[in-house]
Amino acid sequence: MRLATTLLSVGALITHVQSLYFYIDASSPKCFFEELPKDTLVVGHYTTEEYDDNRRMWSKHDGLNVYISVDEVFDNDHRVVSQKGSASGRFTFSAADSGDHKICFTASSNSGGSGWLSAAQPQGGIKLTLDLAIGETSAIESTDKGKIQDIVQKVKDLNGRLQDIRREQVFQREREVEFRDQSETTNARVVRWTLLQLVVLGITCAWQLSHLRSFFIKQKLT
Repeated sequence: MRLATTLLSVGALITHVQSLYFYIDASSPKCFFEELPKDTLVVGHYTTEEYDDNRRMWSKHDGLNVYISVDEVFDNDHRVVSQKGSASGRFTFSAADSGDHKICFTASSNSGGSGWLSAAQPQGGIKLTLDLAIGETSAIESTDKGKIQDIVQKVKDLNGRLQDIRREQVFQREREVEFRDQSETTNARVVRWTLLQLVVLGITCAWQLSHLRSFFIKQKLT
């Protein structure tokens, strides 16, 4: 199914955003083609919902999954996007060359069957709402400037915390070096004092032995 005329015209210099929704049968891919100029950035946001017979309304739940694929038709269906996501998410790709791109969505549900839409009804079992932004990279990025600034600020905060951690580590290493130096100095002093005590004790013992020897010699002579 070709939706180029329905979605938007990519020949303009500004970015176009178009929202649409369509129905998908379980495990049956829904595809459409877009002819994109070279270096065109495509950003897509999608949301899937399943029909609930009991509530009689479309609702989103955690059991929904979507597989997204984008193939370059002009390049033997070279696949540039192969992404599996949850009930809602985002995908992006940039056209490496001008030509048709085949964008496919395959949805599945783990709801257990109670929420599936009856086959007798004309719609598919899952409703997919798609917002596509197609245009120049700079134009699309400008729409997300606020988000980018938030991310940049978070990165700066993380860098600041890392710097604080590094300073704390350097401080701890310096304290460890200082403590080790003090311990080595104290141990060296203890060793020197012990050696000095041993020398003094040795000299004292030698003097006492010499004195006792002289005393015994004098006692025998007398």
